[in-house]
Amino acid sequence: MVIVLAAFIGHWYLSLFCQTFFLHRYSAHKMFFMSKFWERFFYALTYVSQGSSYLSPRAYAVLHRMHHAFSDTPQDPHSPHHTKNVFTMMWKTKNIYNAVLHRKAPIDRQFDRNYPEWSLIEKIGDSWMSRVGWGVVYSLFYIFAFIYLDMHWAFFFLLPVHFVMGPVHGAIINWSGHKYGYANFDNHDKSKNSLILDVVMMGELFQNNHHKRPNSANFGAKWFEFDPTYPVIGVLHKLHIIRLRPSAEAKKAQQEVGHDRLVNEKVEA
Repeated sequence: MVIVLAAFIGHWYLSLFCQTFFLHRYSAHKMFFMSKFWERFFYALTYVSQGSSYLSPRAYAVLHRMHHAFSDTPQDPHSPHHTKNVFTMMWKTKNIYNAVLHRKAPIDRQFDRNYPEWSLIEKIGDSWMSRVGWGVVYSLFYIFAFIYLDMHWAFFFLLPVHFVMGPVHGAIINWSGHKYGYANFDNHDKSKNSLILDVVMMGELFQNNHHKRPNSANFGAKWFEFDPTYPVIGVLHKLHIIRLRPSAEAKKAQQEVGHDRLVNEKVEA
């Protein structure tokens, strides 16, 4: 039972770390630099940690930049304020994600640039053989635990979360982070900070702070707000695995992907 819980928690946080560190803060926002070696390392780690629910860094970056530019408007790919419930929000996001991933929808050049790419992992990660294969691995582990480790049958209810771990994280972040909590800033949207010690989603539920300061690698803004991913980023910076952008350079990087221009257009409208 302990082993099963440890495996679930380990999968939850490793997948979540790759989403917030590699997909969000690096692929979408370019908050720091890394060498090609480390980029490939975290690319592969993202594939392994997300497994059956692997998310493309390119498609993630494009959707996330659209989310910032059109936050909580009808053009937002995943706003909870323009869908009936969390499931319809996820379905809408899935359709837009697939259109972007397979290049079946026109995309503004401001969104579709400056992200990591690795065609081999992209092809493998998006294949049904890979997704089903990872699902079989998760299932066999639970069956083994049930037969040989005296796991209670109720733990099988955790299995579907393994299958769709990436989208589950995204649903929690986008639904809760734009509906529940408090706001430090008026961002002309409905972004919220859902927790003050966000150890559950590794800082991702400081949505209001992040929408105000999209260039900051630290999603906490007040002294009492703790972003668990930021100290990890600091350690990786000191180890020279990554290099944080100076604030002015980070702002320029955001301008290159069109964030500031489009947000200003939305506010002026």
